[in-house]
Amino acid sequence: MLNDISELRKQIEQDITAIASNGGPESFRLKHLVRKGTIAQLFDRLREVPKEEKREVGQALNELRTLAEGALAEAQASVAAAQPTERVDVTLPGRTLYRGHPHPIMAAKERMEEIFVRMGFAIATGPIVEDDYHNFEALNFTPDHPARDMQDTFFVKVGDRDDIVLRTHTSPVQIRVMQSQKPPIRAIMPGRVYRNEAVSARALAEFHQVEGLYIDRGVTMAQLKGTLFEFAKAYYSADVQFRFRPSYFPFTEPSAEIDISCFLCGGAGCKICKGSGWLEIGGCGMVHPNVLRNCGIDPEIYSGYAFGMGIERTEMLRMGLDDIRVLYENDVRLLEQA
Repeated sequence: MLNDISELRKQIEQDITAIASNGGPESFRLKHLVRKGTIAQLFDRLREVPKEEKREVGQALNELRTLAEGALAEAQASVAAAQPTERVDVTLPGRTLYRGHPHPIMAAKERMEEIFVRMGFAIATGPIVEDDYHNFEALNFTPDHPARDMQDTFFVKVGDRDDIVLRTHTSPVQIRVMQSQKPPIRAIMPGRVYRNEAVSARALAEFHQVEGLYIDRGVTMAQLKGTLFEFAKAYYSADVQFRFRPSYFPFTEPSAEIDISCFLCGGAGCKICKGSGWLEIGGCGMVHPNVLRNCGIDPEIYSGYAFGMGIERTEMLRMGLDDIRVLYENDVRLLEQA
């Protein structure tokens, strides 16, 4: 056994001298220092050595392994030192860093909130899942009121109740604000709403609205018009033209639709404004006395106005889009325009 150890030592010493030309340190390791290498094979034969010789043979094997491991470590260090040092090439062009930004719809919502807050409005929020009273009845929709047909509704099954709905507008937040606060009240109600409608280029089943409410003594239609005109100038263009068209809503009287001149064609007529030169941005009116009474506000003392507009519709007009659905397609070319 000692003779075999001596022969292997000579072989290892020869391999050490040629470690740089015979495959490098890895080849040396695989030959001598792995589990089935030459040194391990001799250790496996240690059980065959007589008891009185095991000490001497074991010591010789340990010395041989130490020699091989030391030679391997030196060779690996030498190879690592010879590797070229990685350097930064300062002549390379810089990498473009792309930053995320808000979605156009969220950017539009934040812009609207900013404008109205500057005008003195607070921001109010409320539940998305509503009851019939807050979504319809308190807003002057009687159970058989034909105006209920104006808004196709998603009903939600909750136990035995059949009056739970996904809100069709953010007007229920107006009711909750009037019930919980005393005039003067000046607030906007941004949020997500739902209509059971077919999705098309002009309509979505799920979209966002911003509604506004002002209740105080002596509030007039002229104040409503001035507020919306200032908003339109701040949001669209300083030279935008503005008009009211008579309309009907059960919760306001009188009621009107809000139009602005088409800022894309300057009123000359284009496909976005359908050749009319005008764009509809929302509805408005003076709060109906019945709505004030339902919220515990005396209409003989207080009056108010309310307005509402769809964020997606407003933003597609601002961006010159002819299909509202593209706002939800996550096309990077569109998102970068926000």
